Amino acid sequence: MTGLEILILILVLVLVLAAARIVRVASPFIVNAVVGLVVLYVAQVVFGLGIAVTPIVIAIVALGGVPGSVLVIALSLFGVAFVP
Repeated sequence: MTGLEILILILVLVLVLAAARIVRVASPFIVNAVVGLVVLYVAQVVFGLGIAVTPIVIAIVALGGVPGSVLVIALSLFGVAFVP
């Protein structure tokens, strides 16, 4: 192996470790967002609610999870926000 190949190997290893760390940190937010969006979808299908899914809604649901989606549903029901 030449010096360049070793340098590239080390660089790839560092990038893989950094990507694994980012995924490990972001995975709870991804799970919260998916579960919250499923709750919003079920609320729309079962109860016929009209909720506009915007980046702000996704951020609230990702940070808050199910309580965040309940907050979005409540705000939409009262016509305060997220009404399409």
